[in-house]
Amino acid sequence: MPSGKKSRELRRTQAKTPPPVQSKGTARGRRASPRALAIGGGAVAVLAIVVVLAIVLSGGKHSGLPKNAQAVGNLQSALPGAAQAASMLEGIPQTGNKLGWQSAPVTLTEFIDLQCPICQEFETQVFPDIVQKYVRKKEVKVVVEPWAFIGNDSFRGQAVMLAAERQNKAFNFAAVLYANQGTENTGWLTDDMLYNIAVSVPGMQIRPLFAARSSSSVKNAAAKVDSDAQANKVDETPTLFVNRAGQKLEQVPMTSGLDEPTLVKYLNQELAGT
Repeated sequence: MPSGKKSRELRRTQAKTPPPVQSKGTARGRRASPRALAIGGGAVAVLAIVVVLAIVLSGGKHSGLPKNAQAVGNLQSALPGAAQAASMLEGIPQTGNKLGWQSAPVTLTEFIDLQCPICQEFETQVFPDIVQKYVRKKEVKVVVEPWAFIGNDSFRGQAVMLAAERQNKAFNFAAVLYANQGTENTGWLTDDMLYNIAVSVPGMQIRPLFAARSSSSVKNAAAKVDSDAQANKVDETPTLFVNRAGQKLEQVPMTSGLDEPTLVKYLNQELAGT
């Protein structure tokens, strides 16, 4: 993909097409098929390897980046939602897949798929409220588990998000992606789109990000997410859990991606110690 003026024009063109409106408030979550759950982590790992090989070998472009790729992300000509994501997360510590102050007494754990439309509802319409009302007040910290099961775009996005964890910018990456999410399983999450998302995150080191997505550490991290999902019997996204330190994860029975009242109820119960 070209850089400079043409790159900015492409991002503006993409921005003119808003994310698809799907299943607004009508579904609990994007459910994994019984087949996907039955094959387990081994076959999922094989699929992830195939996707990584496709990333490396496709298009004849080194690391999947345009020839004159930006070195560092910024908000100049950024994708829609990038400025809002930067503002939402500004000043909040991030360490790998964790957001918030470690002293926060309650942890919110979220299993998400990056091309899940119900996750998009939650991440764009509910999660910002949770960050403002609980994370900024140092009451709740968040652990994100980017699970991939819907299709190839899920694995491609997961690999880059896990690579973004190494720069402590995974939540920024996810927020920009969800603000520009395409229709699932249409091949929308191309290298060009991943690049456009990455360069819309201020401070993101672009070449290290794309180099890390095919690393053994990212593959191991993806395998751990699969293992965590199986251990907690996760079969749909988003799936949310809350707990206090040393206590068992308690699943939040949300009725849809927009069911903020139920999540707030469970957070408040944990904060009250009940």
